[in-house]
Amino acid sequence: MMGNVILVGAGPGDPGLLTEKGRQALEQAQVVVYDRLVSPEILALIPPPAERINVGKEAGHHPVPQERINEILLEKAREGKRVVRLKGGDPFLFGRGGEELELLCQNKIPFQVVPGVTSALAAPAYAGIPVTHRDFCSSVHIVTGHAKAGAPLRIDFEALCRTGGTLVFLMGLGTLPRICHGLLEAGMDPETPAAVVEQGTLPRQRKVISTLTELPSEATAARIQSPAVIVVGKVCSLSDKFDWFDALPLKGKDIIVTRPADRSGTLCQSLRALGASVTAYPCIRTVPREDCPQLEEAIAGLDRFRWLVFTSPAGPEIFFRRLRKSGRDARALAGLKLAAIGPKTAAQLERFGLQADLVPEVFDSAHLARAMDKVDGPVLLCRASRGSDALPEIFTKNGIPFQDIPCYDTVYEAPEDAPVGELLKRKVLVTFTSASTVRGFVESLPGADLSNVLGCCIGPQTAEEAKKFGIAVTVAREATMESLLECIKGA
Repeated sequence: MMGNVILVGAGPGDPGLLTEKGRQALEQAQVVVYDRLVSPEILALIPPPAERINVGKEAGHHPVPQERINEILLEKAREGKRVVRLKGGDPFLFGRGGEELELLCQNKIPFQVVPGVTSALAAPAYAGIPVTHRDFCSSVHIVTGHAKAGAPLRIDFEALCRTGGTLVFLMGLGTLPRICHGLLEAGMDPETPAAVVEQGTLPRQRKVISTLTELPSEATAARIQSPAVIVVGKVCSLSDKFDWFDALPLKGKDIIVTRPADRSGTLCQSLRALGASVTAYPCIRTVPREDCPQLEEAIAGLDRFRWLVFTSPAGPEIFFRRLRKSGRDARALAGLKLAAIGPKTAAQLERFGLQADLVPEVFDSAHLARAMDKVDGPVLLCRASRGSDALPEIFTKNGIPFQDIPCYDTVYEAPEDAPVGELLKRKVLVTFTSASTVRGFVESLPGADLSNVLGCCIGPQTAEEAKKFGIAVTVAREATMESLLECIKGA
């Protein structure tokens, strides 16, 4: 059976700029052949069973020649695989996408192309530069600034000057002095506004706004590095006025998110939307206990309990899976009252058509225990094997009968490929949403220097755990994601 190839433009770097069609292609891929500038967040969308082939190229260094890349696509398609060729930016804009299709055409391999957002438009937009503006110009011209070593630039500078439009040069940082000199020689006004945007659309984006004459020296003084986009034209004068990206409250801040992988997405997205450089570091994982006779026994005798308590969003899912396995459904909970540690856990109950009878005002074990200090037992407590002692202690102290069943384990593990070691060398914020995320983070980095870490904690119990390891902390006013975000913004 013959496979197929989809060329997918990954966009300029911001994972939010990947198109929906590109995402769908990635999620269905069996083989992904990708470039150097594709962001880790986009690579994370690749299904675990899929084969990954890194053919990343840098200026002057091509570890996998273009001809070999073409052959890899052909070989994998002939194996009957769904192949995604993942390219930075747009595959047809100086991306050699057309070259990669030639060999496929010759061998009658089915293919598709998913366009991507190009850095030629996105990087200026993130720097506050509209590439067209009716007060300044009515055209934009995208030019490659790349030239072979020692070869002259093959650019008709006089023709570009005659257009009167905005000029955008890609892959031109190494030839920036020659580009500016060529435009000046062709008669362009030396005072023409010009810009260079480094790492466009990413949290570490920097820009230099200058004139055509001064841009090369100012870019050198600022130590601008590739990837960078060069923009020449009067529209560059609007950059400071329209610069929305640098105004974001978390622009350029390094933040490590330690939540489990299946629950970190919303927080990561919110932080990126505020301009942060986010590293997902899920150092804990919830593992349901496959063999849990205590829980099976409790489910068989649910009518003897008065309360059912869940201390995390994982609890309801695991409990109801076991309940269904026993041949019963939510009707078995008739007469039981339900307690949830917070709104996320309560929302999980609502997925099963149930409302929590009790949610504490502050969403942690200590406040849940205080809210339940006078309830009628027996109480069935379904939670992690490593849980807070607050609930058992209050039940024991007040003579409330209870059964504490560990129905899942919290596993600590060090995620692969996350550059946390490098981040710890500079000031970094780390989000902690439970004491277990603190322990998982510390245990995954044995011997690490944590003096540059500021722990943004969702509650006082989590903060106390972080302090045990010498981590400086700031604490959210409420144990919610919204309050944690406000805490991070103020840190």
